[in-house]
Amino acid sequence: MFRIREAFTSDLDGLFAVARHLDTVNLPADRDLLASLLDRSQRSFSGELEERQREFLFVLEDTTSGRVIGSSIVVAQHGTRPAPHVFFDVLEEQRYSSTLDRYFVHRYLRIGYHFDGPTEIGGLILLPEYRGRPEALGKLLSYVRFLYIAMHRTGFRDEVLAELLPPLGEDGASLLWESLGRHFTGLSYQQADRLSKDNKEFIRGLFPEGPIYVALLPPDVQAMIGEVGPKTRGVKKMLEQIGFEHAQRIDPFDGGPHYVAHTDEITLVRGARTGRVTAAATDAATGTVPPEVRLGLVASEHPGRTPCFTAVTTQFGVSSTGEVALDAATRAALGVAPGDTVHHVAT
Repeated sequence: MFRIREAFTSDLDGLFAVARHLDTVNLPADRDLLASLLDRSQRSFSGELEERQREFLFVLEDTTSGRVIGSSIVVAQHGTRPAPHVFFDVLEEQRYSSTLDRYFVHRYLRIGYHFDGPTEIGGLILLPEYRGRPEALGKLLSYVRFLYIAMHRTGFRDEVLAELLPPLGEDGASLLWESLGRHFTGLSYQQADRLSKDNKEFIRGLFPEGPIYVALLPPDVQAMIGEVGPKTRGVKKMLEQIGFEHAQRIDPFDGGPHYVAHTDEITLVRGARTGRVTAAATDAATGTVPPEVRLGLVASEHPGRTPCFTAVTTQFGVSSTGEVALDAATRAALGVAPGDTVHHVAT
């Protein structure tokens, strides 16, 4: 069986093995940075940090081996006064010359900042050998974040942001950064991306405030602005299915598109419910069948226990009174018994 739980500091080795497959700013392949992230996540789940400072790191565990095989993250607020959310708006300008009878529509980029930013999702990585399985583990990792947001709605913002990776070079470099950002900062893509995690002053100090016309960039760079990389197309499709749309904004470092959704309009947030656990028909004394059987995510939360948060994908029954019928294996994985409360959403 596979289950998702909050990450522990003891997960450092397993998380590092996962992070090495993508090495993103949200989940870098750096043991010191990962250790700091794990500490921040545990303090977020325990409630030690203020709501807007919280970052929740989830790990997917193969319960047979105890191996960490994937991760995903929710940042309660991405964009504050000390560390604003930075982006390029992708805009259009129409130009016409009556003398030449020529008309052009120019795309241009303009730097923007949010000091009271949205909730952000990121850090979605699944080890290659576990991809394509019938359990749809990538979807489980992605969707669990929205169930958690629904469970703690007031702790998150009214908009959710997903920054998707664009096509990158074979060495992991960004075509946009090499043609644009490096000229204004003198930094490599990796250096700038890492520095921006905690310090964005250099962007405000060095990037131009005025429009940057896309036509001045090389043709291959123009073509990739706002495009999704081949490894991210599945994520884009999943997000669109639950209510996300392209915001006509891109990441200023790599040119990847920003997708956004109103939190309460995300189907998984809107569809989340809470109910009391009952025994499923397979092991119930009465042998009765619940009136409605669903496939989806079921999560339990036990403050003060380890793990505090656990979620699995399973079939479950929902009665007309809202009770949730779970089989014995699912109850054991979630650490619940009949009468306990669980949270669920059909997927």
